[in-house]
Amino acid sequence: MISKPLFLITLFIFSLSLQFFLCTAEVTFPSSPICRTIPNHPFCRTSPIHYRNRHATIYDNGRLSIFNSIAATHKLMSLINKYLQHSSSLKPGAILALQDCHSLVALNQDFLTTCLLAINKTRTLSLIRADDVQTLLSAILTNTQTCLDGLKDLASSWFRANNDISKLVAKDIKLYSLSLDLFIKGWIPKRKVLPSEPPKNSSASESGTLYWEKFANVTVSKDGTRNFSTISDAVASAPEKSEATAGYYVIYVLAGVYEEYVSISKNKQYLMIVGDGINQTVITGSHSVGDGWSTFNSSTLAVDGKGFVGVNITIRNTAGAAKHQAVALRNSADLSTFYSCSFEGYQDTLYVHSLRQFYRDCDIYGTVDFIFGNAAAVLQNCNIYPRLPLAKQFNAITAQGRTDPNQNTGISIQYCTIRPADDLARSDGTTQTYLGRPWKEYSRTIYMHTYMDSFIHPDGWREWSGDFALHTSYYAEYNNTGPGSGIRGRVTWPGFHIITSSEAANFTVSNFILGDEWIPKTGTPY
Repeated sequence: MISKPLFLITLFIFSLSLQFFLCTAEVTFPSSPICRTIPNHPFCRTSPIHYRNRHATIYDNGRLSIFNSIAATHKLMSLINKYLQHSSSLKPGAILALQDCHSLVALNQDFLTTCLLAINKTRTLSLIRADDVQTLLSAILTNTQTCLDGLKDLASSWFRANNDISKLVAKDIKLYSLSLDLFIKGWIPKRKVLPSEPPKNSSASESGTLYWEKFANVTVSKDGTRNFSTISDAVASAPEKSEATAGYYVIYVLAGVYEEYVSISKNKQYLMIVGDGINQTVITGSHSVGDGWSTFNSSTLAVDGKGFVGVNITIRNTAGAAKHQAVALRNSADLSTFYSCSFEGYQDTLYVHSLRQFYRDCDIYGTVDFIFGNAAAVLQNCNIYPRLPLAKQFNAITAQGRTDPNQNTGISIQYCTIRPADDLARSDGTTQTYLGRPWKEYSRTIYMHTYMDSFIHPDGWREWSGDFALHTSYYAEYNNTGPGSGIRGRVTWPGFHIITSSEAANFTVSNFILGDEWIPKTGTPY
């Protein structure tokens, strides 16, 4: 087995030569059996995945496609760096969008290298390892789409004028989709779907000041009497690139309102932040699109570090409804868990951006699309509180962002309670509240065993724009209760389904995010 340093050197040399190939005129290759079996057939024939040997196997082509993808990320990163080096000629919106793209493409480079290491010289992967790779390839598509959305939203005129970057990003999305498709056809093993079961209501870990001060690595207090007075300084003290075997680095945050923007970088892995309880330990900020921030970087708390756990904290964005998109939590961390936390905002409160996530016993407040993103996210035993939006606005609880049918992503809401927040309950009752709407073409959201109060619109779901994604999205309901759960008046879109227990089982913790493999280590019940 080749060592990782040598593998990366070889990969770098190969990517440089492949970049030269990609910079030449686009070539059409003879159609191969591989290309005829995948939906991106035209792109497959014009990509160099089988230019060496048109009779190569699905495994050869899968590896070569990921090599190609790595070269593409280097080319895109070079272009982004070129624009950022001349940022004095750019407007603030373009700079913000390009900075977001820089961070997202850097993640893609890491993810693609990890994927290639996983499939190098092997045709078989365990179910868990295959899910890891499919998750990373899904996130690569999400990251690139986020980059593209940011450029369109924050720098539309500049983006239209600089079609070199728009063409490159659009081509990269097709290439990453092809890599995902080839991986699924080559390496995904058959899996056994476990039957759906009620959540386990086991008691959580002990809590209280004495307990957490005893076991925490560091403690934060507003008055400066502990190790740190800010959460950001405590995060900076955590070790880099910890592995799961080393255990969690625990930061205990005493009660108080912490007015700061906290970022958990990708190098801060297996970090746990524990507070004194909802509305006791509060992290608050007010960044918003209305004040010039990108949606991606408007969050009060941003998490990229693998294995993050948040317990007993409130995360708040106080920008208000008039400032439009204003994120409380943006979560891009794989195998991340939030237990007994509260997320408070209006539009775009909880950004379940990418990778695998679990939320248990949490409160979520918001108005428009306030649970959104393209992670594989399960919300269990949570309280969902739609608030009173601006005049003439309606509430959409979810806006899921799956862009490719092979992404293993979606929002699964189980054993939750949906009731109006106090301001909406006191209103005149004219605000319409829906379970969700399709943000992207393959939007996927499932509600099961959830209580829905009477204010939920009988249609259940709302279109995004005309008939966009009504055929390709996947919206499902199973065994929900309450006066708002009636299915007779639901939409009749091809993408809407009333599902059976066996179909619902696909979206449980055990099956959808393989939670049995990682959630027990967090101490979170499920």
